[in-house]
Order: sequence, then structure tokens, then C-alpha cells
Amino acid sequence: MAESAVSAWEREELGGISEETCEEHDLRDDAAELALIGLAISSCGVPDGEEVVVDLDVVQAAAALHAALDRG
Repeated sequence: MAESAVSAWEREELGGISEETCEEHDLRDDAAELALIGLAISSCGVPDGEEVVVDLDVVQAAAALHAALDRG
């Protein structure tokens, strides 16, 4: 999950956003949450064995949980 979050943060968007469905909007919103968690991991994550430890505020923690549940 941490690697996915960092990859989402480092991704470059080319072009603007066109008309999108509700499902596409939700997917883009989830990707943005994941990318912000990637930023937190990149800037202050601490490797701990096979895991990464990072301090998140309650909003970021909720976004991480939401992203994890959506990714199954």
C-alpha cells in the first residue's frame, strides 16, 4: 500500500480533466487521497521491517483506511 501511495504522489498528470462520470470522479478522488498519503510517506515515513511507519492526522488516517478498503 505504501508503494502504491508513493507512486500515486510521484505520478505526473498530462492534460486537464474532461467530463467525467460519478464513478470516475470518485476514483480520481480516491487517487488524490492515496497520493497525499504517498507524500506523507515520502517525506516522513520510517521503514520498519516490511512496513512503513508514518504519523497521520485523523483526516489522513481516515483517507488511508478508505483507500485501503477500496483497494480490497
